[in-house]
Amino acid sequence: MIEELIPAPASAAHTRVDSAAAVHALFPEEAAAVARAVPKRRQEYASVRMCARLAMGALGVPSVALLSGPRGAPRWPAGLVGSMTHCAGYRAAVVGRVSDYRGLGIDAEPNSPLPEDVLEYVSLPRERDRLRALGAAAPDVCWDRLLFSAKEAVFKVWYPLTGRELDFGEADIRVDAGTVASARGPYAGTFTADVLVPAGGPDGAHLRLLEGRWLCRDGLVVTAIALRRRTDGPPPGR
Repeated sequence: MIEELIPAPASAAHTRVDSAAAVHALFPEEAAAVARAVPKRRQEYASVRMCARLAMGALGVPSVALLSGPRGAPRWPAGLVGSMTHCAGYRAAVVGRVSDYRGLGIDAEPNSPLPEDVLEYVSLPRERDRLRALGAAAPDVCWDRLLFSAKEAVFKVWYPLTGRELDFGEADIRVDAGTVASARGPYAGTFTADVLVPAGGPDGAHLRLLEGRWLCRDGLVVTAIALRRRTDGPPPGR
């Protein structure tokens, strides 16, 4: 699914089935990082890294250990940007070169309503107003979950570039329901994120308004943001 939202030159891989082979294929440093985790967490950790290494391999990049930095953000090899996501029944990763992308952010969630009282915590009043209209247009999509997923994708682009937290209320998400495919689904569309706090630094202007894509199918809601790099200058460190 995720490859439909972030096309080439980025590379994506996903799986809906965990395997013991993914755990056995962990690098020693990775295995140590989850040595005390419950088996379910170790399996998620291993499977999503298997996806990441498959995506890297498609770009001709050799497999390396992918350890987590602050807030769990993966530390990608020099020259790469990427993002990982996992939820019940789905693990995915996307990887691109810094010559093509400033940042990538993906998130997958079950197409089910958010737990009670969570929506008010993660959304702005005007976003909740929009969700009501979206629900009338396509009730099969859990729009509150899609909103949450979009905010997660925004954070996965924002944090690696700024090193700063971004609260749920600091990004105003507007989902375009005009691209809903049909009354029967599948459903797909776009969204925009108006970031309400300044990012600062060299990427500040690029993080003010982010554009993403979403897909609802097979019991999942998936969101993605690809922050492309303009070709008017070299990437950082080059």
